[in-house]
Amino acid sequence: MTTTGTGQGGPEQTEGAEGIPDRTDDWSTNAVSPPIDAELPVWRQLALGRAMPERAAHHRLDGPWLDAAWARARILLLDEKGRVLVEGPPEAPRLVWFAAESPATISDEERLFLAEEDGVPYFALLTELPSVTDADRRPASLRDVGAQLSPLESALLTEAIGLANWHRDYRYGPRTGTRLGWRAGGWEAEAVDGSEVVYPRTNPAIIVLVHDGVPGDEGRCLLTRGLTWPEGRYSCVAGFVEPGEAAEAAVFREVAEETGVRIRECTYLASQAWPLPASLMLGFYALADSDQTVTVEEVELADARWFTRGELRGRGPGKAPIVPPPLSIAHELLTGWRDERR
Repeated sequence: MTTTGTGQGGPEQTEGAEGIPDRTDDWSTNAVSPPIDAELPVWRQLALGRAMPERAAHHRLDGPWLDAAWARARILLLDEKGRVLVEGPPEAPRLVWFAAESPATISDEERLFLAEEDGVPYFALLTELPSVTDADRRPASLRDVGAQLSPLESALLTEAIGLANWHRDYRYGPRTGTRLGWRAGGWEAEAVDGSEVVYPRTNPAIIVLVHDGVPGDEGRCLLTRGLTWPEGRYSCVAGFVEPGEAAEAAVFREVAEETGVRIRECTYLASQAWPLPASLMLGFYALADSDQTVTVEEVELADARWFTRGELRGRGPGKAPIVPPPLSIAHELLTGWRDERR
């Protein structure tokens, strides 16, 4: 691969399971919301949803087109740890894109077609990262740079990570156990004996901020702390939607299972892709009486308690919790409630 340059302008309680990055250094007691464009729907305001690349799915089964596109594409190298190369300042990193050297030697097992934007094809290549010789370049993960990249690059990286994780997890057919081979630009996996075709999977999970509906500093919200999290770090209730269950039913069930609190109603806010490894986070607000006793589900949680809006604003009486960074939809749920925007 040869470098073509960097991006151009434009365009949970484990990390992967429940939509909250497992990194303490990104969390803060003074969470600041990114600038918000009120004209955009909420899901477009979230860190990983700021752009909608043209995925051009009609090209995926067109082998000759893919081969020709590969030869002129901008290619993102992605290693087995889900890292890419970036350059530029930490506050405004850019992806490093490469050009193909030997298009004919690359298969759909390694070559993932991502999108075509303004006539430019974008692919990801599953491979080792080259040695870094430029002091400005460094490996980085989606957690590291997803919120700081340009909207297009953030969306392409999110897509690439999700598709790459599926490739790594699905080597054999789930029904027959037969070895799989990839096709359709990396978007389909067919058993080598033709017995089955497998498509990328996304696992829906809910994440919910439970509150009492009281305005001002006296309003209260219910937050939880994972077993392995440091003291003071809290986030929203979250969990997977179970088979045969509506997302709203999962909200009622998860809150009751994890905290013993019974909610009265829930309202959908927005969704966010969370390919760590393969989730779609469905964000909700829920109303509940805050005089209910909290019973912590000790298999997954170290603590669950009510916080006042004043505490989240740093006005006491208790200490402000350490809350998730902008990368996660949990950040918008928390700051939107804290700032009384939601």
